[in-house]
Amino acid sequence: MKPSSISERRTPLSAPERERFERYMAEIFGRLGMDLNSEPCKRTPRRWVQGLVDMTEGYNGDPNIEVVFERECVKCAKDIPTVQIVEGPIEFASLCEHHALPFMGQAYIGCLRHEKIIGLSKFTRIVRKYARRFTVQERIAQEVANELERIIEPHGVIVHLRAHHSCTQCRGVREMGALTRTIERRGEYVSNHQLVVEFMILAGLNH
Repeated sequence: MKPSSISERRTPLSAPERERFERYMAEIFGRLGMDLNSEPCKRTPRRWVQGLVDMTEGYNGDPNIEVVFERECVKCAKDIPTVQIVEGPIEFASLCEHHALPFMGQAYIGCLRHEKIIGLSKFTRIVRKYARRFTVQERIAQEVANELERIIEPHGVIVHLRAHHSCTQCRGVREMGALTRTIERRGEYVSNHQLVVEFMILAGLNH
């Protein structure tokens, strides 16, 4: 289920759905070797289902993101991007939609303010809205940039994500050290390389 607007929320699991999903997981875990009769494991199917619910809360949206303010401008040109705001690191955890395994990392966001601004906590809320889903890293960066463009209409947005993916650490090639990096640029950040350099320095990413 994929909400089509910011006002929609995911329908909570019903009691019969939870019971059914827990039975499915008990069958899978038991078949793969888990001792579901042991005290530590007998509630694992229930905890696993609840863990998935918790890690996909982003489908519920976040109405607090919509709060915006008019910018303050003290003797500054209104239509020139003179102020760059950089926020990060913002910690996030997500679920890879290919394997339903977690990937965890940090987000850094840069904005060239225009007429509107948001509170700093909103950057974290936006990242977590899109990270707490079944998704991929590139999509999170794009959705965060889209959301900021929609809400505050800045001169430019840049989103840098870096994350460790357990789908490559725990299966397949089992590469434990690889760090995946993604960068999404919009507006002035596309045409002005110096702004990107400045963002990387301010974010502490230039090393």
